[in-house]
Amino acid sequence: MTLPHLGLIVPPAAGAVPVDGKLLYGDRIRFSARGLGLGEISTRGYTEVIDSVVEKAVALKDEGVSAVSLMGTSLSFFRGAAFNRQLEAEMARATGLPCTTMSNAIVGGLRHLGLRRVAVATAYIDEVNVHLRRYLEQSDIETLGLEGLSISDVQAVGQVPTQVLVDLCIQVFDAQPGADGVLISCGGLVTLDAVREVEARLGVPVVSSSPAGFWDLVGTAGLDPRAAGQGRLFA
Repeated sequence: MTLPHLGLIVPPAAGAVPVDGKLLYGDRIRFSARGLGLGEISTRGYTEVIDSVVEKAVALKDEGVSAVSLMGTSLSFFRGAAFNRQLEAEMARATGLPCTTMSNAIVGGLRHLGLRRVAVATAYIDEVNVHLRRYLEQSDIETLGLEGLSISDVQAVGQVPTQVLVDLCIQVFDAQPGADGVLISCGGLVTLDAVREVEARLGVPVVSSSPAGFWDLVGTAGLDPRAAGQGRLFA
């Protein structure tokens, strides 16, 4: 039996498949990745690499994938919702494949869970948080509170401990009552353990960039995105 083969465009130059792919889907799906070589998590960093996204998508098509996602949240939202849609369309036109982005994934995940008013925890510096707030507003998602870890180093985001993420989520959720869920934004954060813990402690759904990115790509490819024990989005 031939495994489904899906393509990821990831920010780090090494082009490694994020750990969530294996944790969520085991050996059911094969993932391949191409790296953009993002220098820093900032508007300047995104501007330096964004024009190479489509060629990376074409390279993945040539590897035989059946769908492609740009697995960088801020890379796809930093110029707003219209640009995200345009980028998705350009990828699809160049490859002839179903294509999506991690910004689609977070909004799609929030909508799937019926979340419209969210507390937001991010890895980002302030300028990137401004872009995220605007993107969510353009997507009809109300941001009740937003706190970031002020990280711009691409490698450092993957080293953030689970407890730091849990504490940040609870802090931002408690700061302004009324949120119906939590969003964790930044595809470089390793969050599956934090998602489960925050959902258990707060009793509300949590959508996080990297898990949502895989959920969205698998669904975009026409496959079943569910994964047992991985939080409400995957139930």
